[in-house]
Amino acid sequence: MYLTVNKKYASFDSELARNEKNDCVVRSVASAADITYKTAHNFCKDFFGRTDKRGTNNINIVAQMLKAETSGIELEGKKFSVRVLGKNEIKNRYKLKGEIIYRQKTLKSFIDSHNIGTYMVMRSGHALTVKDGEVYDWKANAFKPTTKVQAAYELIEKDNTGQLSLFD
Repeated sequence: MYLTVNKKYASFDSELARNEKNDCVVRSVASAADITYKTAHNFCKDFFGRTDKRGTNNINIVAQMLKAETSGIELEGKKFSVRVLGKNEIKNRYKLKGEIIYRQKTLKSFIDSHNIGTYMVMRSGHALTVKDGEVYDWKANAFKPTTKVQAAYELIEKDNTGQLSLFD
Protein backbone atom coordinates (compact mmCIF):
# COMPACT_ATOMS: atom_id res chain seq x y z
CA MET A 1 0.00 0.00 0.00
CA TYR A 2 1.18 3.51 -0.78
CA LEU A 3 -0.06 7.09 -0.96
CA THR A 4 -0.47 9.19 -4.09
CA VAL A 5 1.99 12.08 -3.99
CA ASN A 6 1.69 15.39 -5.81
CA LYS A 7 4.90 16.45 -7.58
CA LYS A 8 4.64 20.16 -6.68
CA TYR A 9 6.44 19.69 -3.33
CA ALA A 10 9.60 18.41 -5.03
CA SER A 11 9.34 20.50 -8.19
CA PHE A 12 10.40 23.93 -6.92
CA ASP A 13 13.20 24.73 -9.33
CA SER A 14 15.00 27.91 -8.41
CA GLU A 15 18.57 28.68 -7.45
CA LEU A 16 17.43 29.21 -3.85
CA ALA A 17 15.61 25.85 -3.71
CA ARG A 18 18.53 23.95 -5.26
CA ASN A 19 21.00 25.39 -2.72
CA GLU A 20 18.78 24.83 0.32
CA LYS A 21 18.53 21.78 2.57
CA ASN A 22 16.33 20.86 5.53
CA ASP A 23 13.60 22.93 3.89
CA CYS A 24 10.54 20.73 4.30
CA VAL A 25 8.62 23.44 6.21
CA VAL A 26 9.38 25.94 3.42
CA ARG A 27 8.11 23.45 0.82
CA SER A 28 5.06 22.67 2.93
CA VAL A 29 4.14 26.36 3.26
CA ALA A 30 4.72 26.95 -0.47
CA SER A 31 2.61 24.00 -1.58
CA ALA A 32 -0.16 24.60 1.00
CA ALA A 33 -0.56 28.30 0.17
CA ASP A 34 0.22 27.84 -3.55
CA ILE A 35 2.95 30.49 -3.48
CA THR A 36 6.53 30.72 -4.75
CA TYR A 37 9.40 29.01 -2.97
CA LYS A 38 11.15 32.35 -2.39
CA THR A 39 8.10 33.85 -0.66
CA ALA A 40 7.71 30.76 1.53
CA HIS A 41 11.45 30.81 2.32
CA ASN A 42 11.29 34.46 3.43
CA PHE A 43 8.09 33.78 5.40
CA CYS A 44 9.68 30.87 7.29
CA LYS A 45 12.75 32.99 8.03
CA ASP A 46 10.70 35.92 9.35
CA PHE A 47 7.72 34.12 10.92
CA PHE A 48 9.29 30.93 12.30
CA GLY A 49 12.84 32.20 12.81
CA ARG A 50 14.24 29.64 10.37
CA THR A 51 17.98 29.77 9.66
CA ASP A 52 19.07 28.98 6.09
CA LYS A 53 20.00 25.32 5.53
CA ARG A 54 19.24 24.48 9.18
CA GLY A 55 15.58 23.54 9.24
CA THR A 56 12.81 25.00 11.37
CA ASN A 57 12.47 24.54 15.13
CA ASN A 58 9.20 22.79 15.98
CA ILE A 59 8.71 24.89 19.13
CA ASN A 60 8.78 28.05 16.98
CA ILE A 61 6.25 26.53 14.59
CA VAL A 62 3.84 25.66 17.40
CA ALA A 63 4.15 29.08 19.09
CA GLN A 64 3.73 31.05 15.87
CA MET A 65 0.82 28.96 14.59
CA LEU A 66 -1.00 29.44 17.90
CA LYS A 67 -0.57 33.22 17.47
CA ALA A 68 -1.66 32.99 13.82
CA GLU A 69 -4.85 31.28 14.94
CA THR A 70 -6.11 34.68 16.15
CA SER A 71 -4.34 37.01 13.70
CA GLY A 72 -4.12 34.92 10.51
CA ILE A 73 -1.29 35.14 7.98
CA GLU A 74 -0.81 36.83 4.63
CA LEU A 75 1.30 35.38 1.80
CA GLU A 76 1.63 36.96 -1.67
CA GLY A 77 -1.51 39.00 -1.06
CA LYS A 78 -3.53 35.95 -0.03
CA LYS A 79 -5.00 36.00 3.47
CA PHE A 80 -5.31 32.78 5.43
CA SER A 81 -6.90 31.93 8.72
CA VAL A 82 -5.08 29.22 10.65
CA ARG A 83 -6.66 26.48 12.74
CA VAL A 84 -4.47 24.40 15.04
CA LEU A 85 -5.86 20.87 15.12
CA GLY A 86 -6.41 19.53 18.61
CA LYS A 87 -5.81 16.14 20.18
CA ASN A 88 -9.13 14.73 18.99
CA GLU A 89 -8.18 15.38 15.36
CA ILE A 90 -4.63 14.02 15.34
CA LYS A 91 -5.17 11.06 17.66
CA ASN A 92 -7.37 8.00 17.39
CA ARG A 93 -9.33 6.87 20.41
CA TYR A 94 -9.38 3.19 21.32
CA LYS A 95 -10.79 1.08 24.09
CA LEU A 96 -8.21 -1.41 25.35
CA LYS A 97 -9.16 -3.78 28.17
CA GLY A 98 -11.89 -1.40 29.31
CA GLU A 99 -9.60 1.63 29.33
CA ILE A 100 -9.79 4.50 26.82
CA ILE A 101 -6.42 5.24 25.21
CA TYR A 102 -5.30 7.69 22.53
CA ARG A 103 -2.70 6.94 19.85
CA GLN A 104 -1.23 9.22 17.21
CA LYS A 105 -2.97 8.94 13.86
CA THR A 106 -1.01 7.53 10.99
CA LEU A 107 -0.69 9.71 7.91
CA LYS A 108 -3.19 7.46 6.11
CA SER A 109 -5.80 7.68 8.89
CA PHE A 110 -5.28 11.47 9.06
CA ILE A 111 -5.96 11.73 5.31
CA ASP A 112 -9.04 9.51 5.65
CA SER A 113 -10.49 11.80 8.33
CA HIS A 114 -9.34 15.09 6.72
CA ASN A 115 -9.87 14.56 3.01
CA ILE A 116 -11.19 18.06 2.37
CA GLY A 117 -9.13 21.19 3.10
CA THR A 118 -5.48 22.20 3.20
CA TYR A 119 -3.27 21.06 6.07
CA MET A 120 0.37 21.49 7.02
CA VAL A 121 1.21 18.19 8.69
CA MET A 122 4.18 17.71 11.02
CA ARG A 123 5.73 14.30 11.46
CA SER A 124 8.78 13.50 13.50
CA GLY A 125 11.49 15.65 11.91
CA HIS A 126 9.51 16.36 8.73
CA ALA A 127 6.71 18.55 7.35
CA LEU A 128 4.39 17.94 4.40
CA THR A 129 1.10 19.17 2.99
CA VAL A 130 -2.21 17.37 2.66
CA LYS A 131 -4.53 19.17 0.26
CA ASP A 132 -7.99 17.70 -0.41
CA GLY A 133 -6.76 14.20 0.45
CA GLU A 134 -3.62 14.39 -1.70
CA VAL A 135 -0.13 14.32 -0.18
CA TYR A 136 2.42 16.95 -1.22
CA ASP A 137 5.75 15.40 -0.25
CA TRP A 138 8.83 13.70 -1.63
CA LYS A 139 7.96 10.75 -3.85
CA ALA A 140 9.97 8.37 -1.63
CA ASN A 141 7.59 9.10 1.26
CA ALA A 142 4.65 7.67 -0.70
CA PHE A 143 5.59 4.31 0.77
CA LYS A 144 5.32 5.54 4.38
CA PRO A 145 1.56 5.74 5.09
CA THR A 146 2.01 4.52 8.68
CA THR A 147 4.21 7.36 9.93
CA LYS A 148 2.66 9.17 12.89
CA VAL A 149 1.20 12.68 12.73
CA GLN A 150 2.66 14.87 15.51
CA ALA A 151 0.77 18.11 14.74
CA ALA A 152 -1.37 19.61 11.98
CA TYR A 153 -2.49 23.10 11.00
CA GLU A 154 -5.34 23.92 8.65
CA LEU A 155 -4.88 26.87 6.29
CA ILE A 156 -8.16 28.40 5.15
CA GLU A 157 -7.88 30.98 2.38
CA LYS A 158 -10.10 33.97 2.98
CA ASP A 159 -12.03 35.54 0.14
CA ASN A 160 -10.02 38.62 -0.90
CA THR A 161 -12.52 40.21 -3.27
CA GLY A 162 -13.45 42.96 -0.82
CA GLN A 163 -16.79 43.29 -2.60
CA LEU A 164 -20.12 43.22 -0.86
CA SER A 165 -22.83 41.36 -2.66
CA LEU A 166 -26.44 42.38 -2.30
CA PHE A 167 -27.95 39.66 -4.47
CA ASP A 168 -26.52 36.29 -3.35
